[in-house]
Amino acid sequence: MSETLSETLTFECETGNYHTFCPISCVSWLYQKIEDSFFLVVGTKTCGYFLQNALGVMIFAEPRYAMAELEEGDISAQLNDYKELKRLCIQIKQDRNPSVIVWIGTCTTEIIKTDLEGMAPRLEAEIGIPIVVARANGLDHAFTQGEDTVLAAMAHRCPTQDSKILVGTISDSENNDQWPLNKVLNSKIVNNLFQFNKKTQPNDSTNYYNHPPLVLFGSLPSTVTTQLNLELKRQGIKVSGWLPSQRYIDLPTLGDGVYVCGVNPFLSRTATTLMRRRKCKLIGAPFPIGPDGTRAWIEKICSVFGIIPKGLKTRENQIWEGLQDYIDLVKGKSVFFMGDNLLEVSLARFLIRCGMIVYEVGIPYMDKRFQAAELALLEDTCNEMNVPLPRIVEKPDNYNQIQRIKELQPDLAITGMAHANPLEARGISTKWSVEFTFAQIHGFTNARDILELITRPLRRNQSLEGLGWTKLVKSATS
Repeated sequence: MSETLSETLTFECETGNYHTFCPISCVSWLYQKIEDSFFLVVGTKTCGYFLQNALGVMIFAEPRYAMAELEEGDISAQLNDYKELKRLCIQIKQDRNPSVIVWIGTCTTEIIKTDLEGMAPRLEAEIGIPIVVARANGLDHAFTQGEDTVLAAMAHRCPTQDSKILVGTISDSENNDQWPLNKVLNSKIVNNLFQFNKKTQPNDSTNYYNHPPLVLFGSLPSTVTTQLNLELKRQGIKVSGWLPSQRYIDLPTLGDGVYVCGVNPFLSRTATTLMRRRKCKLIGAPFPIGPDGTRAWIEKICSVFGIIPKGLKTRENQIWEGLQDYIDLVKGKSVFFMGDNLLEVSLARFLIRCGMIVYEVGIPYMDKRFQAAELALLEDTCNEMNVPLPRIVEKPDNYNQIQRIKELQPDLAITGMAHANPLEARGISTKWSVEFTFAQIHGFTNARDILELITRPLRRNQSLEGLGWTKLVKSATS
């Protein structure tokens, strides 16, 4: 590959496997988000060991997830899967009585072709509890895509938009014309649909503009969803619901005329399901990670509804001013993303805006359609900061990456846990990518948490330099 700078992003695809955390780990945050749910992972003892070690939940906490262990009799088809799953689900109903049971299929259920989708409706009718089936196996999915499969499955269970809600008219104050609301919502022209809102003021009683329903999708802590709701409320936009909701019985209403917007870059399957199966209209926006991403996310939603955003640039500048102490630490430092959780492009864009040099953005899977707005913002950021566009490598080969890291010697490598210690032993500072998955990194106010994670190994190195340890480490690895 030529090393000359290009004016557009260049994409490469290597032949590496998914060297990522297992996607069934999505259970760890989804069972906490959906408070009336129960997750049943159907897999082998290996899956059970992973959940026990990765999640680290004490048995006294009684978490709302469990393992349905497949044994030799199950794999050889000597046992009746339906009877065993029925027994477990009845026990779950008696002990916990959840509003929904989510079956998580693993690699083994894929290999032996367990018909979870066929058994679920029959068992659901028998026990009277909804059963959602999600295939979160590591054969087809990277780390965070486990959540994507669960939300895509839950999208089918959301209530349908009542056609009566769409009956009505919207007035054009200038021409005195009446537009049937259902035709307006069915229009294919997205960006120019609601230009009339620019001429109107928010409702005095609610401070919201008259716009179509907006549903946001992506699992975030309740405090973060509240922050994003308030940011949109400041612009006169009301969020009709979230997928997933805190309770299964409160899933948002979907259908033709409902606008949806994602908050995480790994939810491409959910976005496709919402558009094709539920006939929703997707707002293609950058993701609200970092002050720049959050501002662009809000601006895009406002532009679709024809609303002129107010005070966003000022708010963004205030956040940047508050981050200056961290920016002074990272400015001019280099970073290398090995690829793990599909947040890499958004994080790289934010760090470039902070003054860092990004050598490479490794990512397990790239849906260019879903991340189009994020990629465009990455290009704009690089041009604004006058830095070369980073190399984006999909499904990277870790052996080749290690060689590139050895040559480039970045100040920081953001990597999966499997490669962290080997790189540290070779004098490369690392940060676990899984930490960004579990940390609160969305919205204006949480940008500080991203830089806190990024600067921790850099600050540690500064402390070690004062003690003379850095020279010792370098001499030992040379």
